Amino acid sequence: MENLLKIVIPQWNLQSGKTLTDVVLSYQFFGPVIGNAPVVLVNHALTGNSNVGGYNGWWNTLVGEEKTIDTNYFTVIAFNIPGNGFDDNADNLIYNYKDFTAQDVARFFWLGLQQLGILQLHTIIGGSLGGGIAWEMAALEPEKVANLIPVATDWKATDWVVANTLVQDRILNNSVNPIADARLHAILLYRTPQSLQGRFNNTYINNAFAVEHWLTKHGKNLEERFTLSAYKLMNHLLKTINMAKDGSFEAVAKTITAAIHIVAVDTDLLFTADETRKTYEALKQNGNEVYYNEIKSVHGHDAFLIEWEQLAEILAPVFQSDENSKKFHKDTQRRRKETQSIKAEV
Repeated sequence: MENLLKIVIPQWNLQSGKTLTDVVLSYQFFGPVIGNAPVVLVNHALTGNSNVGGYNGWWNTLVGEEKTIDTNYFTVIAFNIPGNGFDDNADNLIYNYKDFTAQDVARFFWLGLQQLGILQLHTIIGGSLGGGIAWEMAALEPEKVANLIPVATDWKATDWVVANTLVQDRILNNSVNPIADARLHAILLYRTPQSLQGRFNNTYINNAFAVEHWLTKHGKNLEERFTLSAYKLMNHLLKTINMAKDGSFEAVAKTITAAIHIVAVDTDLLFTADETRKTYEALKQNGNEVYYNEIKSVHGHDAFLIEWEQLAEILAPVFQSDENSKKFHKDTQRRRKETQSIKAEV
């Protein structure tokens, strides 16, 4: 993968009590070189990766020059969850997936940031699994984050999320076509009945319903870019999200100094808006600086990837009000003009 960088973490201690050594952490960054601008960390979702901006970036509608998360102002970093297979490193694949938790990944990401010399973050943002890891990171280092933006997720996996990850795990371990079949089930959680009905309207082509063709294509596409071990790990991590595992949610949240910008999807069937609103109310009662926004969409959980215009409007105040980033942008523009002037004279 072009522009994929790697660092080695000497020691990674897991909640299970196990310790891994010399683990590769791959990442990409977009915008100014690290150390020259405020840093935004983007955590990828279950089937995502570090390629969040630029060509084929899965969130390039939001991340890039003059986009909502403007890489003229911010350095955007995205790590790959170890074992997701994006770095094509066979040694980095994880088979004992049940040894790992979302908190382990959060701790690993902080180790990576430390090694990169990043001690403070302007923002941690992530959708779904990535947002759960963002919650975990804020709990681990509550004073190092200025803005926490969990999107289509929550600080814990509910019984509903746990139940569905169990079904996914059974499919992944028992099906003859595990990745494709698990994807068929997952899509029904990521979308809604209304979304599929509106798109296909019972259309029948080539001796099958159009929705069946579409689901089959999704399954095959995931087979082509995901290993079985990677999918098992990512699915398992979902049910381990619980930033208050060792204490009460209110007590842990009280330590978080970040402004918390919660973004839910009104039709989300996985991390439901109803449950997310309960988190918002609890945080408000807790005295946290917290804001609640809701994406309105027929598409369900995946709306955080589809309804990018709504999300951009929700996120804009967080990324447009930072005086330091504005100053950096002005300085950058000034330096560019000076450089152009020097080149013109030469």
